[in-house]
Amino acid sequence: MGKILLLLFLVAFNVGIIAQDKNRKTQFNVASGVALQGFDPVSYFLKKPLEGNKEYSFNYKNVVYNFVNETNLKTFKNSPDKYEPQFGGWCAYAMGKTGEKVEVDPETYKIVDGKLYLFYNSFFNNTLTTWNKDEKTLKAKAEKNWTKFFKIN
Repeated sequence: MGKILLLLFLVAFNVGIIAQDKNRKTQFNVASGVALQGFDPVSYFLKKPLEGNKEYSFNYKNVVYNFVNETNLKTFKNSPDKYEPQFGGWCAYAMGKTGEKVEVDPETYKIVDGKLYLFYNSFFNNTLTTWNKDEKTLKAKAEKNWTKFFKIN
């Protein structure tokens, strides 16, 4: 009886993981099948965002990332949650202000408490500037709003 309950638990757990991974693919900002518009997530933490190369790509829970080189790919694989963008790669300011998924400029970003945040920046509207004026409040609202799109178990 105990083995059957354990087996049922494991099946239910795995079904939950598969559903969450599928949700990532539909809720994350993935253009042309690649996150961060092809930019290397590790490169942001090296203070120079660079476009990755398809040769060094990695599918992490249904979201594909490109990397500049094998070193960055290995770094990501060792700690992917550290390098993934917050709010699925959507504009952090918009997620906090209105709870909407808004496109970003992949070169407009900020690292806060070891996490990557991206922002919309076009036609004299750089939302990073506005975010900086009330970061604490907007960050808290964005975290709450993101759960409407993606629930973290």
